[in-house]
Amino acid sequence: MPPRPRLQLLGSRIALMPSLWAWPLVLSVLLVAGVMVWLHAKEVADREAQRADLISDSLSLEAQITSRLDDETAKLRALANEIEAKSLSADVFARHALVLDGLRRFWVSVTWLGDDGRIMAHVPEDTVPAHDVTRNIDEASMAGHLSVSLSGKDDHPGGMLVARYSAGALLRQKVPWWLASKYDIRLVDESDEVIASTVDGPRRPTQAWYRVSMTPSMPNAWLELSSRERITPWWRTMPMALMGGFVMLLGVASFMLRKQMHSVSRAEEAWRTEAAWRSAMEDSLAVGIRARDMQGRLVYVNKTMADMVGYQPDELIGLMPPMPYWVPQELEQSMSRHLRNMAGQAPREGYESRWQHRDGSVVEVMVFEAPLVDAKGQQIGWMASILNITERKRMEERERKQLETMAHHARLTMLGEVASTLAHELNQPLSAIASYNAGLLNALGERPDIDPQIIKAMQRMGEQASHAGRIVKRIREFLTRREPQREPCAIQGVIESGVSLLKRDLSRHHVHVDIRCDAHLPKVVADPVLIEQVVVNLVRNACDALSAQPGERRIVVGAGQAGGFVRVTVTDNGPGLKGQSSQRLFAPFFSTKSDGMGMGLAICRSIVELHYGVLDADEAPEGGALFSFSLPVSQEELT
Repeated sequence: MPPRPRLQLLGSRIALMPSLWAWPLVLSVLLVAGVMVWLHAKEVADREAQRADLISDSLSLEAQITSRLDDETAKLRALANEIEAKSLSADVFARHALVLDGLRRFWVSVTWLGDDGRIMAHVPEDTVPAHDVTRNIDEASMAGHLSVSLSGKDDHPGGMLVARYSAGALLRQKVPWWLASKYDIRLVDESDEVIASTVDGPRRPTQAWYRVSMTPSMPNAWLELSSRERITPWWRTMPMALMGGFVMLLGVASFMLRKQMHSVSRAEEAWRTEAAWRSAMEDSLAVGIRARDMQGRLVYVNKTMADMVGYQPDELIGLMPPMPYWVPQELEQSMSRHLRNMAGQAPREGYESRWQHRDGSVVEVMVFEAPLVDAKGQQIGWMASILNITERKRMEERERKQLETMAHHARLTMLGEVASTLAHELNQPLSAIASYNAGLLNALGERPDIDPQIIKAMQRMGEQASHAGRIVKRIREFLTRREPQREPCAIQGVIESGVSLLKRDLSRHHVHVDIRCDAHLPKVVADPVLIEQVVVNLVRNACDALSAQPGERRIVVGAGQAGGFVRVTVTDNGPGLKGQSSQRLFAPFFSTKSDGMGMGLAICRSIVELHYGVLDADEAPEGGALFSFSLPVSQEELT
């Protein structure tokens, strides 16, 4: 049973195998495509670099040849200057140093023409010794010429010096060896006829070449450089051949791998079916199953067990105590229970435990531990069955609360009967007090010697007795489920009347009450006597909370409109709610006072809800407690 998760992982990997065999082939094709793009880009870059070198070298060589021809023209001009100065005769012309030096370089012949066009001198001729002049005659190349004019008389031309030279000899002398080894160099005319060349034969069609004009030094001539370096097309290179062979071999290997994987997949199909049946059976159980080794490490959990604590099975397998589902506040108790179970002392009838769900909720469980024995009869761990008894515990707790609620309702019923009896019994004494007070006022009012303060006190006592009678009457009606006497009333007057009843207590405890009501508040539909009692109760509670507080003691009673309601707030700067919720504070018989009955706020909430309002409690923003209730606005005010 423990190896099951590992087998499930293996089964999921095998299920993906049919699509995995093609990945090496696909990646290899992508690699080959990338190499092809790189080779093509490299070929383009090489051709551009070759073209740039051709242009640069052609322009450089053209400049060198032009410079050399300019030097030769300058030497021919120097020879012409000597003729014009009449220091050179036709007899010694052939033996002049400039003439002989030019013939040694690459001049083929030098001719001196007179002003009438007659040849005054021509070199070479038979009179020039062979050892003095080296003929630069190149049968394979054509000859060019350089000419300078001689000054004549009376603005007539005085003749001309013409030097013919060998274009082939010029190339041999001016082309560097490294340039000649890199390029085939030719001088061609406009009809592509070769004037001179450093190689034999025509230019090959596959050669890269470039031409530059030799004008004006050599009119109608072009200098052509043809690269001897041949750039092989990218698709005919050795890397492409190797890539092609690599793809073919990989394709064959992928095909064989596909056959092998299909065979393995078919062989594992039966095992996956069996594993699926087993997994479905275990996951359908309503009982959690947990297996641990002898060290307490989790080696297997089923889906039900994992769902109890909100984890996935693979998140729990392999964990050692403390477990993540143990309640943090009970770690010591859980570890003690774990050590007891590992020692083989777990109760055979099972034991209850508390676990914590991943979302923080507590799960009540019943655990039954049993030894886990292998095929050889040796114990290899512990197997546990877990029942979730949380719902059963909740039902038991609900039944207990129902019994408490019934007892609580019985107490409320009894309290209501007592309150109704008290209200009935107090009504007659209060009526008698009011009657006696009225009689005394009538008797004393006829005597002029009576102190006016006594008359005023008697009147005040009568008012309070009448007010107490009205309160007792309204409470009695409230307890007997009669409707309150709602009428439009000003909430500010109700608040001021309620606060005035507590002036003595407020003064004794040195509590300052500040009434802050919005101007032009609309009238509310309420029973003023009952709402006054709500205000009195809230202000008295605030005063009691401030009685033991040093320093300033302040209560703020405010009222403001909020839509179709008027909201009344009572805020103090006392100790606050001390962590108690509003539901807890408004519950019957709950009190924070040692001598309290716990019915004041409960009755206040009933009165407010009877007026279709809401009573609430919260911490004040600046410290202290904030009690508020809302009352509906009169329809006449809304219209």
